[in-house]
Amino acid sequence: MLDFFTIFSKGGIVLWCFQGTGVTESFTGPVNALIRSVILQERSGNNSFTHEALSLKYKLDNEFELVFVVGFQKILTLTYVDKFIDDVQLNFRDRYKNELEHKGALKLLNNNFEFEDDFMILLREAEESSKARGPVSMRTFTESLKSQKTVKSMIETKGGDKVKEQGGKKSKNAKKEAPAAEPVKGDQVKAPSVSQKTVENGNQGLTPEEVMQKKREEFFRKRMVQPVEKPSKSPKPQQKPKEKQRRVWDMGGSSTKNLDYSHRNGNGSHDVGDQSQDAQIDSGMHLNSMKGDLLTVDYESSEEEEEEEEEEERMAVNETSKKAPKKGGGFGGMFGMLKGLVGSKSLTRDDMESVLDKMRDHLIAKNVAAEIASQLCDSVAKKLEGKVMGTFTTVASTVKQALQDSLVQILQPKRRVDILRDVLEARSQRRPFVVTFCGVNGVGKSTNLAKISFWLIENGFTVLIAACDTFRAGAVEQLRTHQRRLNSLHPPEEHGGRPVVQLYEKGYGKDAAGIAMEAIAYARNQAFDVVLVDTAGRMQDNAPLMTALAKLIAVNMPDLVLFVGEALVGNEAVDQLVKFNQALADHSMSDKPRLIDGIVLTKFDTIDDKVGAAISMTYITGQPIVFVGTGQTYNDLRSLNARAVVGALMKA
Repeated sequence: MLDFFTIFSKGGIVLWCFQGTGVTESFTGPVNALIRSVILQERSGNNSFTHEALSLKYKLDNEFELVFVVGFQKILTLTYVDKFIDDVQLNFRDRYKNELEHKGALKLLNNNFEFEDDFMILLREAEESSKARGPVSMRTFTESLKSQKTVKSMIETKGGDKVKEQGGKKSKNAKKEAPAAEPVKGDQVKAPSVSQKTVENGNQGLTPEEVMQKKREEFFRKRMVQPVEKPSKSPKPQQKPKEKQRRVWDMGGSSTKNLDYSHRNGNGSHDVGDQSQDAQIDSGMHLNSMKGDLLTVDYESSEEEEEEEEEEERMAVNETSKKAPKKGGGFGGMFGMLKGLVGSKSLTRDDMESVLDKMRDHLIAKNVAAEIASQLCDSVAKKLEGKVMGTFTTVASTVKQALQDSLVQILQPKRRVDILRDVLEARSQRRPFVVTFCGVNGVGKSTNLAKISFWLIENGFTVLIAACDTFRAGAVEQLRTHQRRLNSLHPPEEHGGRPVVQLYEKGYGKDAAGIAMEAIAYARNQAFDVVLVDTAGRMQDNAPLMTALAKLIAVNMPDLVLFVGEALVGNEAVDQLVKFNQALADHSMSDKPRLIDGIVLTKFDTIDDKVGAAISMTYITGQPIVFVGTGQTYNDLRSLNARAVVGALMKA
């Protein structure tokens, strides 16, 4: 039933392995995938992992730094695997400890570890126990609740209520003091209702015709009499309404001539003076050079925050000393404190439960998705369970440090996205480097596309912007404005008379995939270095638009697919990324579909220290955050600093 079972240390040394009968394929591939995707990426909150046709279960032994992995076919439902892997762990670690004490580490590694017999005994017992339980037999009709129902209890009356048993009738009638005959009872019920209506309307003793006549007179009286204005108790002198104050912008200037568009041509084209005017405006923006790699997002913890953390540590120590039993006279408090600090025992799940609950609430308050926060805390618990604490450390500090290391590991990318190097490589192959931007509505795709264009221009590359947002009104005009401003910052005269940025657009209502294909062909013919494809914003639940996006990516096969998401989202980040990736996978025409390759995190300057969206997005996709938008100018583009983000996330 089992394909393989292997035991290895966290250092990568295989201590013992077992391979099932008839299994010829090596298990190194699935185990290496488990190590790369789960253990190294701090995703061990769930103890199962799927690799192709195999399902893997694993367990970590943190005291001896061991990993137990069992693999079986995904189509099988083996209920005994969880208990079996626990039994193997307990049995193996006892023998491993004894062998380690008697032989030493070097002799133990040189010799073969004999565990075959014990393993087969445990496997046989687990399989027999699962067979002994067997499927639960179905209940007979006499044992079911349906057999206890009577025909009388299933009959319904005209009112819709089922006929109640005799006992129920007696209890109901017992509450009435003097039951009367049915006709008398009906008269008594009707009489109060009629009297109640007449009293409410004020028409007691009137016939229906008189009541109708009275209502008509009241209606005409209200229509004929003009309403009299009630004099106010304290009449206030009439004041002039306040006029709306004009807002003065810092860079707007005091002249209104900039807003006068009457000198332009009727067809919407600009005069030559507009270009010089844009150049004058842009020259006052004082943009810094962005040559080379981008600056990182920095977060500096102040001395007050460090003092607060030290104070929390002292409070945790005091609480530990208070909880410790005071024995042995006056030295009880001292020894109790030392007992709570010195690494004398291994951590258990109960010891960490209260600290993990606080950490989970803290992460959710920092905008981490609730599901991701729970998985992170479970992963930390499995990483620390059974581990011996260090000397003079508290449980809170140990858990916090482990969580901080896990967050840094998650944010550090598995692969480095070096766009400048990739563009140079594509240029050597005489083809453009294509980047596609996708995301939901209003996250800043076009704005950050312009920032990335400015960064590429500063590094000496030519850019072609493909306007594939053919749905939103004003999308093409927005890109044309960015193109004009970027060309004014880098005039064509400085680049041999050729504009460094050009816009490829076909208007609105066209097929976005076709426009992208034509733009890439145009860039190849005109020797552009980079093609930036701007797509329409779409919600992840809109199936037709998601199909169109998958078609655009599948047809054009861009070098980089960037998901643009804002740092303000919480739980929505999980839903967006999962459904975007799912749509790209479902509508792709190849066996290995193109998914999201990286993330652009926008509006990072609006969230202070609530940086949890970065954790959620990276945890879901496993892809790095390539760019971080920190403002509205072309200079406001940064790269992610994992330790700075984690420092802001762990800030109290």
